[in-house]
Amino acid sequence: MPTALSLQNRSDALDRMSSQVLDVLVIGGGVTGAGAALDAASRGLTVGLLEQRDWASGTSSRASKLVHGGLRYLEMLDFALVREALHERGLLVGRLAPHLVHPVPFLYPIRHRLWERVYIGAGIALYDTLGGLLGRVGGRGVPLHRHLSKEALRRVAPSLREDAAIGAIRYWDAKVDDARLVQVLVRTAVGHGALAASRTQVTGYLEEDGRVAGVRAVDLETGRDLTIRARHVVGATGVWTDQTQELFRAQGLTVRASKGVHIAVPRSVIAGEDGFILRTEKSVLFIIPWPTHWVIGTTDTPWDLAKDHPVASSADVDYLLEHANAVLERPLTRDDVLGVYTGLRPLLQPVDDGSGSTTKVSREHTVATVRPGLTVIAGGKYTTYRVMARDVVDMALADRAPGEDPAATVPASLTEELPLVGADGYQVRWNRKAHLAAAHGWTETRVEHLLDRYGSLVDEVLALVDADPDLGRPLEGAPDYLRAEVLYAVTAEGALHLEDVLTRRTRLSYEQADRGTASARAAAALMAGPLGWDDAQLEREVSSYLARVEAERAAEVMPDDSSAEAARLRAPEIRPFADAS
Repeated sequence: MPTALSLQNRSDALDRMSSQVLDVLVIGGGVTGAGAALDAASRGLTVGLLEQRDWASGTSSRASKLVHGGLRYLEMLDFALVREALHERGLLVGRLAPHLVHPVPFLYPIRHRLWERVYIGAGIALYDTLGGLLGRVGGRGVPLHRHLSKEALRRVAPSLREDAAIGAIRYWDAKVDDARLVQVLVRTAVGHGALAASRTQVTGYLEEDGRVAGVRAVDLETGRDLTIRARHVVGATGVWTDQTQELFRAQGLTVRASKGVHIAVPRSVIAGEDGFILRTEKSVLFIIPWPTHWVIGTTDTPWDLAKDHPVASSADVDYLLEHANAVLERPLTRDDVLGVYTGLRPLLQPVDDGSGSTTKVSREHTVATVRPGLTVIAGGKYTTYRVMARDVVDMALADRAPGEDPAATVPASLTEELPLVGADGYQVRWNRKAHLAAAHGWTETRVEHLLDRYGSLVDEVLALVDADPDLGRPLEGAPDYLRAEVLYAVTAEGALHLEDVLTRRTRLSYEQADRGTASARAAAALMAGPLGWDDAQLEREVSSYLARVEAERAAEVMPDDSSAEAARLRAPEIRPFADAS
C-alpha cells in the first residue's frame, strides 16, 4: 500500500525528514495543511507534513460536514466567494473525491406566499446558475432547484409542522465525511512523495541569517527530539495561527475563534430524505441527513478560552433543539441527542465594531509571509481548501531561500486535475456492489457504506476480510462498522490511539447514544497487535477514551463555556504535549 499511513511508515517519514533539507515543511494536519502538502508534493517538491495530534483532530473534523457555496454569502453579496466555492464543490463531486462528497437535497421552508418565494427563489436560482456553470465536472454535478407547494412539501417532509411553511424550495448541495477527506488528502500526498507524521509537536524553530530554516520538534509517541530543516515553512494551523506565529517570533495575521456546536439525533425521529436549512436570528441552521442519524447545527459564538478542547454547554444544546423544534411536528428532547461535537472556526480578525459578533466576519482566506522562510494562512472555509492550499504554496515559494535560483520555475498547481486516492475506480465498484455483497454474504447497504468510506480502496479492506473472515463481522457494539475497518484504520489510515478510531476513522463518538464506549475494548484489542500495545497500554487507551466521553457528557449540562471547559479538562491528554520554546 504505497499510500498507507502505517506506524512503520510514520517512523520512516520522521527519519527521512530529519536527514535532508526539505523544499516545504507544512505545520498543521487539517484540511488546509493536508491540501498544501499534496499541492507541493504534486509539483515535484520534497515535502514534510507535521500534526501535533491526529489528522483532522481540530476544526477539520468538527464542521457541518457540508461542501457548499454558502447561500448566506449570496445575501452578503459575496459573489466571488460563492462562485469559488461552487467551482470547488463541482470538482469534489465530479472528479477529486466522488467517493466521499455526495449531493444532498435541502428544503428551504417558505412562510410568505409571494415576496419570499420571489426573493429566496431568485437567490437560489443564481446559486444554481453559478453551480451549473462552474460546478459540473465530467458530467457530474448536483440537480437544479424546484419549488414545492404545501402539499408537495408535506409528502417529502412529513415531520414538518403544519404551520411551519406554506411551501418550500428544494435545492441541492453536497455533504462530506470531513475527517476522512483529510486523511485521504494526506494519503494522496504521501503517494506523491510527501513525508507525513501525526502526533509530532513543533517546539521551536531553526534560524539562519535571519530566516526561518526549519523546526525543532518532538515525536510525542516516543519522546524523540527532532531537527527538521526546510527552505520554506508553511503554517496552516487554523485557530492556532496566533500561537504558531508567537512560537516563531513573528507577527502578521490575527485570528479569532468562533464556536460551532452540532448535535446528532436518530434517523427515526425525523421522517423524510431531505435536509433543511432554517433561518435563525444569528445565521442559518442545517438539519443534515446521514444514513443512521441527522446532524443539526450550528451555533456561532465567540470562544475566548483554550482552543484544544472546545465543548458544548447546556445552552448550546438547548439553542439547537429550540430552533429545530420551531419547525418539527414532534419536538426533539435531550433524550433524543445521540452525541455532540464542537469545533472552532478560524476567522480573520475584523475591525472591532464593539459588538463582539463573529457572524459577519468574512470567510475568505489570507496568506502572508510573516517573516523570511515562514508563510501562514488563515480564514477560509472547508469547501475551498484546495484554493487555499494552492495560494499558500505559491506565496511560500515566491519567498526565495538563499541558494535558490531566482529564475527557476516551479510547476504550477495541478490539484484541480488530481483525483484523491479511492476516487479512481469508485464508480466501477459501485456498479458491482451487488456482486461484492453476494461474495461476502452482506447486504448491498453494507457494501454502499464501505464504498462511500473507501471508494476503490475498499479492495484493501476486503483483502483483510478475505485473509481473516472474522474481520468481516460487525464491530462489537457498532453494527454499522466492520472489525476490519478498525484494523485498516491502524495499518493504512494513520490511527495511533483509540480516540482516533472511534472519533475520526469512524463516527461512533457522536452517532451512537453510547458514544462508542460499547465498542472501545473490542476496538482497542484489534489495534493492539499492529501498534505493539501490551495489556497495560490497552487498558490506558480504553480508560482514556471512557474518561473523555464522561468529561464531554459532564460539560454538556454545564450552563456556560467556562464551566463546560472545566468539566472537559478533567480528562487528561492521551499524549501530553512538550514544553515549547
